[in-house]
Amino acid sequence: MIVYNITVNISYQAEKDWLHYMKSVYIPEIEASELPLECKLLRLLTEIENEGSTYTTQFKFRTMEDFLAYQTHFQPALQERHHELFNGQYVSFRTLLEEA
Repeated sequence: MIVYNITVNISYQAEKDWLHYMKSVYIPEIEASELPLECKLLRLLTEIENEGSTYTTQFKFRTMEDFLAYQTHFQPALQERHHELFNGQYVSFRTLLEEA
């Protein structure tokens, strides 16, 4: 099992709009690809004091091939749209994990 994790710190001012976008557009578009087995959006509870709230979005893929298909065919457009909407209001990093 492959887990693709995107951690985002979003500004307090943009948080409500960002959450709405993630739940109504971003995650449903990824689910519509039928590549991930599961999608989760989680809020970090052990937040350190900073300028926003931190969330992680996790997508589970059956195989590396499924993840690579997502990365090739869907990820670029989704990332570009996310950046256009929330440019300057977030920082993020991505990790790719394999279930042991």
